[in-house]
Amino acid sequence: MRMVDLIHKKRVGEALSEQEITYIIKDYTAGIIPDYQMSAFLMATFLNGMTDEETSFLTLAMAGSGEMIDLSAIAGVKVDKHSTGGVGDKVSLIVGPVVASLGIPVAKMSGRGLGHTGGTLDKLESIPGFQIELSKEAFIEAVNTNKIAIVGQSGNLAPADKKIYALRDVTATVDSIPLIASSIMSKKIASGAEAIVLDVKIGSGAFMKTVEDARVLARTMVDIGTRLNRKTIAMITDMDQPLGREIGNANEIRESIDVLRGTGDKELTEVAISVAAYMAVLGKVLTSFDEAQEAVRDIIFKGKALDTFKRFIANQGGDSRVVDQPELLPTAAYHLEVKSQQAGFINEIQAENIGIAAMVLGAGRAKKEDSIDYAVGLTLNKKIGDPIQIGESICTIHANRQDVAEVEAMIRDAYKITSTQPAPKQLIYDVIE
Repeated sequence: MRMVDLIHKKRVGEALSEQEITYIIKDYTAGIIPDYQMSAFLMATFLNGMTDEETSFLTLAMAGSGEMIDLSAIAGVKVDKHSTGGVGDKVSLIVGPVVASLGIPVAKMSGRGLGHTGGTLDKLESIPGFQIELSKEAFIEAVNTNKIAIVGQSGNLAPADKKIYALRDVTATVDSIPLIASSIMSKKIASGAEAIVLDVKIGSGAFMKTVEDARVLARTMVDIGTRLNRKTIAMITDMDQPLGREIGNANEIRESIDVLRGTGDKELTEVAISVAAYMAVLGKVLTSFDEAQEAVRDIIFKGKALDTFKRFIANQGGDSRVVDQPELLPTAAYHLEVKSQQAGFINEIQAENIGIAAMVLGAGRAKKEDSIDYAVGLTLNKKIGDPIQIGESICTIHANRQDVAEVEAMIRDAYKITSTQPAPKQLIYDVIE
């Protein structure tokens, strides 16, 4: 088998066999196929696409390129959840304890934030003492005992995906549906998930900008799951504005605690309840979505999820007192108000710009090796549709330096105020099963 022949085959739009795709992934990961040939193959794939069958072969080959996590020692259906990323997306922190409280094992491997999107691990590490590295034995024991553990991804999880993604990034082949779908699903398959709930974000703060594109990606990933015997559901949710009101690591832990108390942001709560309900159905604890939603609300409002969150923090070495004493979380030295210079209604909030503003403050990373400041972030005092008066605060900047003029300018640019009130935003656009 020669790589040049397979590049030609894909260039003229022909489908590759499982054997051919496995050969490409295996030899590229091993360093036998050079970057220049893989670049040509990626561009041919970008231009001509892949069949659903090819995309499934690619997913399985990438998943099998490294360690395949065996979670068979954990009792119950292992349901995982994945978000395609956004600003203020702390849903994993909420649904983990909720779903665990329903008796479904949450054995989650998460990543760090990069660019304008935050990472679950960074948020958890803002809790004093919290450990994101557990041995495999401790991880399995934690899930069997407490029904939940969240750790960092193994360095050898889908290494082919890491290598291919780095190449896609510099060859203008990132936004290809088969390549995005196989990248996401390969990590889920490798991490031992038996069922998967996908939260596909659309809008200004998301990778997918339209409902149509999001549907295609969602359907592709659900199809991959079905072909590989993983029951998969994809929700398409709004990221035209940040989710919730807090952006920044410790800030988002505080807001997650509020939601688990039943006193959190309404939109964030609704998305989290829906994700948790679908996880409960896939986990075979409940049979219908409506029944699952009621059970999830009950778990939250009776305080069971909050108790599980406390045990989860303590179990991974963290200071669980932060749940009742959020002042123990890292806190910024300065709190500065961005005041509106006009009256009207909030018509638009460019989520990506808000995420970048938080990153500039130090809440995120521009490069993988950057360090982050857990204490800094933003509180959005006004969301889309809210009325605003001159001099009223649209956003609070939490900073560890006084000079935040650049960040303030970015926030002002992100907000658009008009004289008429916009129609309410749709929160969940579609569910693909």
